[in-house]
Amino acid sequence: MKQRVITAFALLALLIVVVWQIYTPFFALVVSVFSAIATYEIMTCAKISNKFIRITGIAFSFLIPFFSNASALEPLVKTDEWFNVINAVPRVVIIAVVVIAFFLAMLKGYSHTKFEDVAIAIVACIFVPWCYSLFILLRDILGYKTQFGIYLIFYALITALVTDIGAQLGGMKFGKTKMSPNISPKKTVEGACCGIVLGFFANCAAFLLYNHFAIVPIPKFYAAVFLGISPVIQALGMAGDLTASVLKRNFGVKDFGNIFPGHGGVMDRFDSTLFTLTATYCVALIVV
Repeated sequence: MKQRVITAFALLALLIVVVWQIYTPFFALVVSVFSAIATYEIMTCAKISNKFIRITGIAFSFLIPFFSNASALEPLVKTDEWFNVINAVPRVVIIAVVVIAFFLAMLKGYSHTKFEDVAIAIVACIFVPWCYSLFILLRDILGYKTQFGIYLIFYALITALVTDIGAQLGGMKFGKTKMSPNISPKKTVEGACCGIVLGFFANCAAFLLYNHFAIVPIPKFYAAVFLGISPVIQALGMAGDLTASVLKRNFGVKDFGNIFPGHGGVMDRFDSTLFTLTATYCVALIVV
């Protein structure tokens, strides 16, 4: 427990620095590093031994967040200049080249590389980094340096992390009914309900704080939509957590990594966040 608390404070300190530098390339760098580490963790747990696939996949995962948004490197590289760079080659072409390269690597090293390795690598180095890139896309969803984007990032984080904490505490106190005994025996229906309640009220508090301090407050319609749909996104976050548990069971590991002592790896800490980020971004595209 002591180690978990120390790590939690270290992550909080990192969060403060990241928020402080959220409109600099440092933000994109942190997202890219986490993305690459997550890809490394998945490939390692899946025991993918093909060096070409591992190195290419991790490198590609690191680069995706930088190329996700024309404002990713502001003010170091101007938006118009970086827009021309990232759109020089259609993204679908780049993804197609990477996927085909993985299959060619499978053919070359078939003795130790199976189709499952390629499938896992595609998910690990394309889907996972795209989810992490949503931090940058959400930040600039209404344009560079619009505060509403920061609110959406915290909304997705609160929806995932606070719900997870509430579910753990609620499960310890009131848990009786197993939610998914074959996947994660410790999770309970009562804990999940506590997590949803705590996460919802945390998002309400975040909305009130934002509107109190922000230069431009959130319109009531936006607030009604995001707070109203919060329980649904929280449930998706729990599904993301269970999905990660299934993957770990399939891989035969307890944690994806150990970069965060007491918490596991990047994927262990941010598994549910991948789902809440995706859902938040989709809702924001429709509503905003």
